[in-house]
Amino acid sequence: MNPATYSREQLNKFCGSRTLVLGIGNILKGDDGAGPQLCNQLVGRISLEVIDAGTVPENYVGPIVKKAPRSLLIIDAIDFEAQPGTIRFLSPEVLSGLSGSTHSPSPQLFVDLVRKDIPVDVHFIGIQPAQTEIGRPLSPKVDEAVKLLASILSELFPLKA
Repeated sequence: MNPATYSREQLNKFCGSRTLVLGIGNILKGDDGAGPQLCNQLVGRISLEVIDAGTVPENYVGPIVKKAPRSLLIIDAIDFEAQPGTIRFLSPEVLSGLSGSTHSPSPQLFVDLVRKDIPVDVHFIGIQPAQTEIGRPLSPKVDEAVKLLASILSELFPLKA
């Protein structure tokens, strides 16, 4: 299936739901900055709340709980052993079994902290990195994946006039 069609179908499930987008990653480590880069591309372009949590998502548990979304979309560079730039939708439970995210605390612990206070449907949108070297920009394939997600989210969740 075409990656754009697959991504659009997956994201379409969140239309009509109070959804928050959370980007995780280190912009100084190449493709690890995919989550923050997506957030930068979305701010002011979509009707959803967008938070760039950088490398410290645990610092945003309080603000997320206060906003009380029904759905939380977490965008992160995750190594699930696919071709660079591959986009995959993952549940927190599946993610716990991967070497995945380069951040701490573990993704499952972060989700548990949020869910302790609010009932929220959490989904990770993982982008397979090509490299996470310090001082490098996003690789072309990951940059393409970020732009694709930004385009789809902008179409599905346009700013209200």
